[in-house]
Amino acid sequence: MMNDQSTKTGVASPPLSGGRGISRYLRQYRRMQPWITIKELAMIILSTIPYAVTVNQLLVPHAIVGGGITGLCEIIYFATDTYVPIWLSSASINVLLLVIAAITVGWRYALRTIWGVMWLTIWLKVIPIAPVPILTDSFMAVVVGGLFTGCFLGICFLNNGSTGGTDIIAMIVNKYHHLPMGRVLMISDLLIISSAFFLPTIQAAGTQGAIEKILFGLTYTFMNSTAVDWVMNRMRQSVQFMIFTRKPDEIAEAIITQAHRGCTMLEGEGGYTKQPMKVVTTIARSYESATIFRLVRAIDPNAFVSQSQVRGVFGQGFDPMANGK
Repeated sequence: MMNDQSTKTGVASPPLSGGRGISRYLRQYRRMQPWITIKELAMIILSTIPYAVTVNQLLVPHAIVGGGITGLCEIIYFATDTYVPIWLSSASINVLLLVIAAITVGWRYALRTIWGVMWLTIWLKVIPIAPVPILTDSFMAVVVGGLFTGCFLGICFLNNGSTGGTDIIAMIVNKYHHLPMGRVLMISDLLIISSAFFLPTIQAAGTQGAIEKILFGLTYTFMNSTAVDWVMNRMRQSVQFMIFTRKPDEIAEAIITQAHRGCTMLEGEGGYTKQPMKVVTTIARSYESATIFRLVRAIDPNAFVSQSQVRGVFGQGFDPMANGK
């Protein structure tokens, strides 16, 4: 039995000696890649719409400041008596932050961030600020708005996108430390929301009303970050594959070189035919399942694949061993 379950160490694994004709199968797989990229870019566009709707149709009409750079832009908007539009200040601040994204996370992330920031700016400009909020109750507005925005932000993150702002900080922390992105976003948002207490627009509601506005902003941020964590954790669940195939070497090499996951070759025997066979087994994140299925389908459409949920995977490529205490 060959054991090679180490994953994502940053060191390229050597090709398997039995990988016959692997390049022919990988060409078919690579033809799918442009469509995957198009799908991700489209999802980033769609995921920014709820964000703009929540800000312009719920938060601003209720004079509630949310978190992130958009919350800071709301403060600028109210402090200048609506003179500086939210979309303009958001675009200006994010242009400066994109340099940080390019240096720390990489140009690929920066390009995706530019794409997300561009569409968020467009939606913030196109979607008008409602004179009357679409939900008259402030509490329901922040709860629904927070869940609505958070779920789609999670989808945006999972498609390698970002709306800029404090998302950049959250992405950097999440890349080097296994902290939930929603928690990082919540911490960075507290200062912005609390500073809204001193706005004349908020103070006009009186001290009690101003405190309520701050509490509404914190509630929105909590619901937002909770929804982001829920979506991200759902997609971060791990799965185990057992692949019964007549082309185990080709599939194993494809998983190692294309999915960047390790795998183990198990020796098996057919219960009826008594013929010896190899079983390829690997563990990956749930969102990587589609990649592995595409690889298997491209190499051996007749393969028998078993996929099962795995609870708690620790080690290289997954969560740190310390989290298993």
